[in-house]
Amino acid sequence: MTPDPGLASWLQLTLTPGLGAGTLRSMLRQFGLPQAIVEQKRSELSAYVPGAVLAALESQQVRDAVARALEWAAAPGHAIVTLADETYPRALLQTADPPALLYAVGRTELLRCPALAIVGSRNATAQGERNAESFAKALSDAGLTIVSGLALGIDAAAHRGGLAGPGATIAVLGTGIDVLYPRRNAELAAQIASRGLLLSEFALGTAPVAHNFPRRNRLLSGLAQGCLVVEAALASGSLITARAAADQGREVFAIPGSIHSPLSKGCHALIKSGAKLAESADDVLAELGGFRPSGFASTTAPRADAPDSGLLLHMGHDPVDVDSLCSRAGMSAEQVSSELLRLELDGRITSLPGGLYQRLEKGERR
Repeated sequence: MTPDPGLASWLQLTLTPGLGAGTLRSMLRQFGLPQAIVEQKRSELSAYVPGAVLAALESQQVRDAVARALEWAAAPGHAIVTLADETYPRALLQTADPPALLYAVGRTELLRCPALAIVGSRNATAQGERNAESFAKALSDAGLTIVSGLALGIDAAAHRGGLAGPGATIAVLGTGIDVLYPRRNAELAAQIASRGLLLSEFALGTAPVAHNFPRRNRLLSGLAQGCLVVEAALASGSLITARAAADQGREVFAIPGSIHSPLSKGCHALIKSGAKLAESADDVLAELGGFRPSGFASTTAPRADAPDSGLLLHMGHDPVDVDSLCSRAGMSAEQVSSELLRLELDGRITSLPGGLYQRLEKGERR
């Protein structure tokens, strides 16, 4: 992905200590893009931020942090997506406090795909993990990208299920994107970076500090059309994510369990307060329009006589990325991503590491 020419200005503002997201949005409304903000007279900016913040804006510390971020973004597979980018997830724009920018590793086109968050206990039961993985696989097969937080337990199982289907998965981190946490999920994180997407709003190097995870949770739920809680105790952080989803107008689902299990208490409390009871992936899909319930007759097998048309005509036979397809077909990234998802579900194409796609010959389709 080609960085925004004004990316350095976005980074300068977001990496300045004391310059909060709400203040930044007010300045963007007043002055326009970040380049225009940093070029303003300091007397104009003093109406929004105190002198100490203005001094920090021009500090060597901030300049060094910007340089590190730009160097990081230049690496293959890395991207920094700003509010001004077409790739920025539309779902987040509907929330009260969308991050000014997002650090990403992997398939940024997933940011514009329909998604469902799946969360739950870090200390999950074996059955809970199986439920999370099987639900995620079925929902990914139906065209939903699975969003979770890369934690142990339910999160990790949800990511594995998402990767097993064409919808793939997005892992939202509560650390800087260059900080691996928890370390036990290193192999899973590498798989997600290759076939899905790692995402963080936090600056490079941000450690796993407790108060960052509630912020991560509201981003996790904001990316999705709904949130499914698999197992959760009454004091679980997953309930914070579910409440954030409800506040953002998203659907909330919960899987019921034994009345004797502490890990069912949180799910039962959600159901009592209005969450949809989910006994199968079809219960989730039935509430979300435009998706094929997994129990219905499969439509993934291609018709042998289906003619090549639409986006297929522009793909050729070599691997190709979304940006190239946008240029060839004269379509937006959102239109291309939607069509690629349909073609993948129809068995006409396959996704490859690095955000590439390749058409399948008739004998290869599966």
